[in-house]
Amino acid sequence: MVQVTVQLRGLNGVLETLKALPPEVVSKRGGPVKKALRKGALVILREAMLSVARSTEALGTDDHESTGLLLSALIASRGKPPPAENGERYLVRVKRKKYQRRGVTVTTQQTAEWLEYGTEKQPAEPWLRPAFNAKAQEAIGVIEQETVREVKRVVDKLAKQNRGK
Repeated sequence: MVQVTVQLRGLNGVLETLKALPPEVVSKRGGPVKKALRKGALVILREAMLSVARSTEALGTDDHESTGLLLSALIASRGKPPPAENGERYLVRVKRKKYQRRGVTVTTQQTAEWLEYGTEKQPAEPWLRPAFNAKAQEAIGVIEQETVREVKRVVDKLAKQNRGK
């Protein structure tokens, strides 16, 4: 499986601040942080889709069924945090779909790995790592901006509610 992990560190005081926020911000449903991470993951997902398209063109493959299914199987989804950790996690991953290729059942995850790492008969044509490298800084910027925007939205909503009391 192709997987890239990013951990944001060095945000002094952020954890304490988040713990002090009302439940609307720090909810089990993710709140503003989940929304911000999703938008950041979508930046990388879009680049990964473009990268898969470029990789298949560079290989000159005529196997549009496998690459078309791979493109449709690329998703950004919420994941569970690693064991013994709290927080939010969003993944750019390949949704498992099965199809027949030359009489053999193959999955989109296998196709993704073959394309990323190559096989003995096919050269590697990486698509996820270059997409991540190209868009990681932009995704982090989007996450930062969206987190601030969403927290401000919740705080403004709560302030408006409390004015009436």
